[in-house]
Amino acid sequence: MNKTAPFSATLALAVGLGLPGAASVPPAATGRYSIDRAHSEVGFQVRHFVSKVRGGFADFSGTIDIDAARPEASSVEFTVKVASIDTNEPKRDTHLKSPDFFDAEKYPEIRFVSRKVVPAGTGTYAVTGDLTMRGVTKEVTLPVAFTGFVKTPFGDERAGFETSLTLNRKEFGINWNKALDQGGFMLSDDVAISINLETIKAKPAASTSAAK
Repeated sequence: MNKTAPFSATLALAVGLGLPGAASVPPAATGRYSIDRAHSEVGFQVRHFVSKVRGGFADFSGTIDIDAARPEASSVEFTVKVASIDTNEPKRDTHLKSPDFFDAEKYPEIRFVSRKVVPAGTGTYAVTGDLTMRGVTKEVTLPVAFTGFVKTPFGDERAGFETSLTLNRKEFGINWNKALDQGGFMLSDDVAISINLETIKAKPAASTSAAK
């Protein structure tokens, strides 16, 4: 696996390096953000025989520190709870959580921690860090697009991010498959991932000093 680009960003989702129309990060966006799970999603799809099965994870969290003036000083931490996997089929979900696949009891989390952020065009970034899944940690580089910053009518500030990529599951020890009589296998090794995040800026801490 190529250490600096182990994922190939092949999805047709409007995400990735060179995203048309991506906006620059405004100075006002600088700060720490937490993921608003209710307005975000972590999804995947994998080939099954001749079709594609789609699913996602319902429980995830993380923080993004944005430095608009110095993007290279920005950082990301992101965690997914494996037991929250959902493919709309309970028996399949149980199998995916078993040792055949994610082994959720032994490895309950998927985690990404960035170590380097490099601007790669207007509003796009190559984010390099450590991805840990099923006990295997690999250095990966994610193509990330900044999708906007807004001050809402409710008094908070929000920033959006998207990425899409293709992951070879076997490189993280997820090897289960079944050979077909006519050749080939039931499942593809490649899994397409899409992540769409809406985040909320942390409010400045209130001063605790009292007037004297």
